[in-house]
Amino acid sequence: MRNGECASDNAGMKKSPYITEPGFAALRDELDELWRRKRPEVTRALADAAAEGDRSENAEYIYRKKQLREIDRRVRYLSKRMDELKIVRDLPRDRERVFFGATVVVVDESDKQSRYRIVGSDETDAKKGWISVDSPVARALLGKNIGDEVDIRLPEGFRTLEILAVEYGVNHAN
Repeated sequence: MRNGECASDNAGMKKSPYITEPGFAALRDELDELWRRKRPEVTRALADAAAEGDRSENAEYIYRKKQLREIDRRVRYLSKRMDELKIVRDLPRDRERVFFGATVVVVDESDKQSRYRIVGSDETDAKKGWISVDSPVARALLGKNIGDEVDIRLPEGFRTLEILAVEYGVNHAN
């Protein structure tokens, strides 16, 4: 989750505790930014708004209270979640098989190639092709080898993918 997304957006879904080292660093940086810069900034603005008088009709005060609640909710979520996370640092011995952290190049039935990086649920990014280890595509690919075909059940129906390449390392992060 990034850019102010709320943890409750994924409520009810059990998330795997795995995360990449850069993903953990990004969460740590976000928590630090919220706690050291954003929260004090909003707290000062809230105090200034409160000093203006009647709080019940003070739009700035109401807005800043809401903003502070959202920051505090995200700080609580990040603090708890970071305690649960397990950073995956080691590369697998068999680098032709798909494991956590792999970048996988696949081709579907219509010869359309796609590139996915399997990451933790807290670091997914659809624009980069980073998919959660908990997603149907990642679950179907895990443990498979180059050349294997996998059938994936998706909401829009079944899809068959063939694994063309499996890559590991920071050079394949994007």
